[in-house]
Amino acid sequence: MDTTKLSTKGQVIIPKDIRKARGWQPGEELVVEDRADGVLLRRRKAFQASTLDDVIGSAGYKGPVKTIDEMTAAVDQMFAHGMKRKAR
Repeated sequence: MDTTKLSTKGQVIIPKDIRKARGWQPGEELVVEDRADGVLLRRRKAFQASTLDDVIGSAGYKGPVKTIDEMTAAVDQMFAHGMKRKAR
């Protein structure tokens, strides 16, 4: 059994043999899950591939279909009221 210490900055070193066995590289994103008996670390899963048909309508808009020009105008209006827009 490997042991490690919590640093003053709240950092923990994961032993090399565990990182190697898991294939974890520097910069790897891990999910930290608090459990009753301890803390679980696991690799963050990437989003599953999806198509436009999978996600269309997920924002819950119930009004009439908008054209690209109407959507662009709405975004331009939003930025005109205080948000800064990046140049294209």
